[in-house]
Amino acid sequence: MRRPAFPTSFLSRVPVDPYVAALLGTVLLAVLLPARGSAATAAGVAAKILVGLLFFLYGARLSTRETIEGLRHWRLHTAVLCCTFVIFPLLGLAARGLVPYVLTPSLYDGFLFLCLVPSTIQSAIAFTSIARGNVAAAICAGSFSSLIGIVLTPLLAAALLGNSGAGFSLDSLLSIVLQLLVPFLAGQALRPWIGGFISRHRTVLGRVDRTSVLMVVYVAFSAGMVRGVWSQVTPWRLLALLGVEAVLLAVMLVLTGYGARRLGFPRADRIAIVFAGSKKGLAAGLPMATVLFGADSSLAVLPLMLFHQLQLMVCAVLAKRFARRAESDAPETTPDEVAVDDVTADDVTADEVAAGAETGDRTAPDQAAIGPARR
Repeated sequence: MRRPAFPTSFLSRVPVDPYVAALLGTVLLAVLLPARGSAATAAGVAAKILVGLLFFLYGARLSTRETIEGLRHWRLHTAVLCCTFVIFPLLGLAARGLVPYVLTPSLYDGFLFLCLVPSTIQSAIAFTSIARGNVAAAICAGSFSSLIGIVLTPLLAAALLGNSGAGFSLDSLLSIVLQLLVPFLAGQALRPWIGGFISRHRTVLGRVDRTSVLMVVYVAFSAGMVRGVWSQVTPWRLLALLGVEAVLLAVMLVLTGYGARRLGFPRADRIAIVFAGSKKGLAAGLPMATVLFGADSSLAVLPLMLFHQLQLMVCAVLAKRFARRAESDAPETTPDEVAVDDVTADDVTADEVAAGAETGDRTAPDQAAIGPARR
């Protein structure tokens, strides 16, 4: 008697990203063994050191040539910044009507903070590379967004969140600048001496990126467990939050694709705008949340973590589809057209999702050295 093939066939299509599994494992570790007392202090210091090292490597990687090349695409960077710091916050404010029926006040604060966080760097470059887009522009767009967000995100949080949870002060702004901007500038200053070494060992950047995020997640969730904040969140609220974030991501993918097309950007630039303008960065957002929200950061970072995993899986599918269209020399398809296509389980495999998170870290710097992709 033949054994039914459904379970194996189904499991082979489930997108299992090792990074997602590591994040879930880190959350579970914080639930079972939260850091307390001196251990929590040591873990917090280690997280700050790793985040500082990450932004130091970001600065050391970004060459002057890439910066100059990126500045020539000022229209592209303006579009990405408008998506990140104007459209996203407006959508976040519009979601206030979901409180308290869909989102609790605490979850909404985290959702709104998610809308204020700068764009990501690593995964935006990875997906743009896979999709045959303008990699050099994606590198600069992600870097510019992160640098501007170091100052702009705390200011927006102070203006829009008010007394809801994010405590803005000159001390908090100085703390964020010292943790993120100063290491980045130090990396830029030392690039003439260490830039070659960083380029030859570029996979180290991806490992530091993931390790720093995992450490910050452990510290934040440990603090939440110690304070008992998780009793405030039910599984139904988490599902509702995930649904709201799925709508947010879909809206941004359509807006970035359609808007870039209407503004007359060529295909390679449109791809960079879609993947840089619709994404949010954990590496920059998590340390900002720990500074601005303090002891309440565990709930504040939850929406950002969920959105990050959602964008990884969805954008991995889109990047692969863009690449297949380019390789087959099919008629040019805009990102917004693909974003609204129906995506079935047959369209994505675990390997494709893993490629979106891992392959780009190895290929993007090589393509960036060539310059913008052919248009």
